[in-house]
Amino acid sequence: MPHVPQIKIPATYMRGGTSKGVFFRLQDLPEAAQVPGEARDKLLLRVIGSPDPYAKQIDGMGGATSSTSKTVIVADSTKPGHDVDYLFGQVSIDKPFVDWSGNCGNLSAAIGPYAISNGFIPADRIPDNGIVTVTIWQANIGKTIIAHVPVTNGQVQETGDFELDGVTFPAAEVQLEFMDPAAEEGEGGGAMFPTGQLVDELEVPGVGTLKATMINAGIPTIFVNAADIGYKGSELQDDINGDPKALAMFELIRAHGAMRMGLIAHLEEAARRQHTPKVAFVAPPADYVASSGKRVAAQDIDLLVRALSMGKLHHAMMGTAAVAIGTAAAIPGTLVSLAAGGRAHEAVRFGHPSGTLRVGAQAEQDAQSGDWAVKKAVMSRSARVLMEGWVRIPGDAV
Repeated sequence: MPHVPQIKIPATYMRGGTSKGVFFRLQDLPEAAQVPGEARDKLLLRVIGSPDPYAKQIDGMGGATSSTSKTVIVADSTKPGHDVDYLFGQVSIDKPFVDWSGNCGNLSAAIGPYAISNGFIPADRIPDNGIVTVTIWQANIGKTIIAHVPVTNGQVQETGDFELDGVTFPAAEVQLEFMDPAAEEGEGGGAMFPTGQLVDELEVPGVGTLKATMINAGIPTIFVNAADIGYKGSELQDDINGDPKALAMFELIRAHGAMRMGLIAHLEEAARRQHTPKVAFVAPPADYVASSGKRVAAQDIDLLVRALSMGKLHHAMMGTAAVAIGTAAAIPGTLVSLAAGGRAHEAVRFGHPSGTLRVGAQAEQDAQSGDWAVKKAVMSRSARVLMEGWVRIPGDAV
């Protein structure tokens, strides 16, 4: 029986925020994978090492967590006024599918640096020393992200003293602006609050009727009160991820919330849409010890937030969920703003399992309709190239 040789594909392995993934230029992919479809999904699954019944992704580039089972495709932008198109694929660990339904806010921080280093930005826009502004079209959700990337000696600056809780080492700061982060038409009806309410009564069989803020901003997110589901809001990963009953409860909340948000038509569809919506729980500020051993004081934060991604409690906070947190905090009456003291906040610092994060948002209410709009959400992350060269996969994987 003849053996199929491996093929090699140019790729870069990058950390962005508290995530990492495999980055490709669209033109470097095999021709069949340069368009959406089965060939592309099969390739990315094999690169990452999924589906893996052992849930370790040993035979691939994935790290067996939602934060490390990620892929990115970057191309010259087809959108006027933008530098690059950025497409994000969240690869399931144990199932044979790639979820294209949302963005990764953390890896968004790596797009600007990647674009500069890989020839997408004209040389005359790159100073010897200074900041390069990269305008990114986030193709999954049809939104603009603006990245402000530091450059030193004509090269992307990756080292620095900016510290991000959830990332071990300091690096250079990349400032991100998520423009008009509410959902597009067709994604939950296009409204920031798809039910028309800042707080809903969400019936979840077997759990109860929960107060919930369901928002489309950054990524569709369902917020509930920690106390309503028996938590304090200061929990760490092991408190949730080691409890199968808790994980099943959160998945029920997520599925029923997705139905109410108009993201799915039937509950069983939630299993095939793991990346969105997210589910998070909030609580007023309290002292706690982060996973690193760092003590977080109630006086130093505005609220506590814990969020689940791909069925597990996230070790820090998804960047897109941080956008949802900042947006909801800017609108009085949401569960997020109520947990933060009951007023509108132009910026909040929230406590998550790894420490704290600050995010700001500018919200405005239409005087006639009463509808809310958010111009942009702003936060800082960091990014770094971990490895570059080629990834190899069996030639029959495409």
